Amino acid sequence: MIDHVNVQVSDVATSRRFYEPLLMTLGVSVAAGEDTWVGFLFGGDGGSFWLIPAERSGDRELHVAFRAPSRAHVRDFHAAAVANGAEILYPPQLFPEYHEHYFATFVRDPDGHNIEAVCHIAET
Repeated sequence: MIDHVNVQVSDVATSRRFYEPLLMTLGVSVAAGEDTWVGFLFGGDGGSFWLIPAERSGDRELHVAFRAPSRAHVRDFHAAAVANGAEILYPPQLFPEYHEHYFATFVRDPDGHNIEAVCHIAET
């Protein structure tokens, strides 16, 4: 159900040194990384955990992405968010910069967190 989580950190390298040995004990390994971000895969299902640079000091935005089984589910998620008066960051759309079938919507929860619904499969 959880597709990925992004955690904003003050220093990616320091946080990587903290998380990497802990997550390795759970069979989670580094999937991708640079000096400015690092991603860990949760195994065969493709779920992931990302460390990214903090965009601001103090309170930090949490990003949680829920995996949707279809693009219709992403659209339903968006419609429910609109009905609840949520701030819409991005309406349902393709994000080819992630990959060719990445279809998602991003909304803000009442505490300002970035909540996403994402489908990774081509529309049928």
